[in-house]
Amino acid sequence: MKKILSLFVLLLNITWGFAQLTCATAIALVPGTTTAPNITGTPPASACSLGLPGTKGLWYKYIATQDKTVTVFTSAAAQSPDTRLMVFNGSCTALSCVAANDDFSGTFSQVSFNAIAGTTYYIVFDNRYSSEGFNITLSEAAPGINRISFTSQPINAPGDYNHCVVDMNGDYLDDIISVVNNTSLVIAYQQAGGGFNSVSYTTPNTIIPPSWSIAAGDYDNNGFNDLVYGSGSGITFVKANADGTAFTVDRKPQSFLVQRTNFIDINNDGKLDAFVCDDNGPNRYYINDGTNMNHNQGGLGDFPSGGNYGSIWMDYDNDGDQDLYIAKCSGGGSGPGGNIDELHRNNGNGTFTNVAATANMNNPVQTWSSAWGDFNNDGWMDAVVGINSTNNGLSKVMKNNGNGTFTDVSVGSGYDAVSALSREYVAYDFDNDGFLDVLGAGNTIMFGNGDLTFVPNASQYNLNYNNRPIGDFNNDGFLDIQNEGQIMINNGNTNKWLKITLKGTQSNRNGIGARVEIYGAWGKQIREVQSGIGFRNMNTLNVHFGIGQATAITKVVVKWPSGIVDTIFNVAPNTTLNVVEGTFLGTEEIHDTQEIFTIYPNPASDIIYFKAKNNFTPQEAKVYEMTGRIVLQAKVEQNSISIKQLNSGNYLLVLIDKNGKTYSQKVTKK
Repeated sequence: MKKILSLFVLLLNITWGFAQLTCATAIALVPGTTTAPNITGTPPASACSLGLPGTKGLWYKYIATQDKTVTVFTSAAAQSPDTRLMVFNGSCTALSCVAANDDFSGTFSQVSFNAIAGTTYYIVFDNRYSSEGFNITLSEAAPGINRISFTSQPINAPGDYNHCVVDMNGDYLDDIISVVNNTSLVIAYQQAGGGFNSVSYTTPNTIIPPSWSIAAGDYDNNGFNDLVYGSGSGITFVKANADGTAFTVDRKPQSFLVQRTNFIDINNDGKLDAFVCDDNGPNRYYINDGTNMNHNQGGLGDFPSGGNYGSIWMDYDNDGDQDLYIAKCSGGGSGPGGNIDELHRNNGNGTFTNVAATANMNNPVQTWSSAWGDFNNDGWMDAVVGINSTNNGLSKVMKNNGNGTFTDVSVGSGYDAVSALSREYVAYDFDNDGFLDVLGAGNTIMFGNGDLTFVPNASQYNLNYNNRPIGDFNNDGFLDIQNEGQIMINNGNTNKWLKITLKGTQSNRNGIGARVEIYGAWGKQIREVQSGIGFRNMNTLNVHFGIGQATAITKVVVKWPSGIVDTIFNVAPNTTLNVVEGTFLGTEEIHDTQEIFTIYPNPASDIIYFKAKNNFTPQEAKVYEMTGRIVLQAKVEQNSISIKQLNSGNYLLVLIDKNGKTYSQKVTKK
């Protein structure tokens, strides 16, 4: 009897040894915890979005009896193997990626996906980065909601430094920049008719590639965006020439470990400066004098051992100037206090004060970036402070109280149930419902409900947790994600949108630091133009709003860093609005006063004349479309102006006297 039993055990072990080593011999996984053997089988041909496949594999399969949301994870007490997980469907000879994850929390992996009844899913582990056995837990839940799906397409973005999305040729379409090495870069230019055209450029070999971060902005105001590379030994400015067809290099001599880089007009003189996080000392910034970018250190984060990781510029106190939040990590590992986040209030006089403690933003979590935006549409910038370690707690949701302080509303926000890690946290409205979402940890988007609560997409996306800049790659009004050598095209929905592009004249050319407000049935939404958000990547400089199913946008307001305010009325949804600074100047505040002057003829086809009263002597005339866009500006000569060049329609004529007083009347061009 013992011999028979021993033979049975031997046969079982042999069967176990040959099972689950290939797709064809995959073993079924059921809800609960399963102990996996060492990884010794055939690896999958693709690692989905996780990079190179391993050299060994371990295969399981799951067949849903009903539609379910399935979660698979490898986290367990006293378990140390570094797992990497992929989920496929299809046949063993033609597998398609469904989800994949590496380092969901620490060295463990976790995915969630919507399983369709009767479909077979292959759950595969490889030996990158361990071949040891481990425990697997599978759970089922009622199917969740997939708010947005993406379709992956290949893109020519070679090399490791392909995490920059911005317009590089002045057409306001988002291009993809890939720094190949220290002598070359590739720009995939988005074409107006669809698709991309890739062009290679040679750069001087004094460049050190952006191994830590990259930011973009037109710091010489010539109409073409420039770049700043952040490396482990300092920064390099890469400047586009007058027509954007070549680049010159300014390699700065200061050697330090760079983290986040930003372009921002620190002194508000109309020229972009550069802010640079120093990992091992006080932060650096380079002030633009119109010719050179001049190095400065101190005054914007002075902790002696640094720990400065994710800087983001925004106006948290609504006073019209840009403030600075710094997500800290560990202070260079050289003492306590380096992991305390900092909030630097712009005092409006060239100085900044760290008010993190009084504002309740001195978070002691190990975070590499934070996502800022108005998550409840009350007109004040809130924050999701992300985590890249669970040592000091989970991500925090911080509500702006509108009085200089913030309240921690993490409990019940959805983030209190998320322990996944990420370096990158950014706020965008991916589903165009009018509420900001957060692309952060866990290979998913946390969709905002408009009340500072968030819900993850039911199915995870195949994303690299580090390289995933945001832009609109097919110009359809839905935001897409670059994922290394792939672009994830947002499949969209029926919600409407508005895209706004800016051209500064007195402010910096990009309008970086401007605040844009839109008004409609939803009330008010706000966005700010920022260069360098999240930790590493550079995202689009175009301003994007979703408006759900609303059919009208009653007003758009652009508040420029210069103080100029442009106001545009009755903007059509699903369009791109191009705003040049100073061309939509607040005509709603100009009073209609026929007692001051009369005009004739009206309607007119060529010349309009006016007769002034009460000693009103006009010197200048401006003519606006009824949306608020200026279309004509002229000196007043012989009490008349020509409107011959205008199209037929209704306009607003504004007359200005020598004291700057303005009066208006409606005119009609035949």
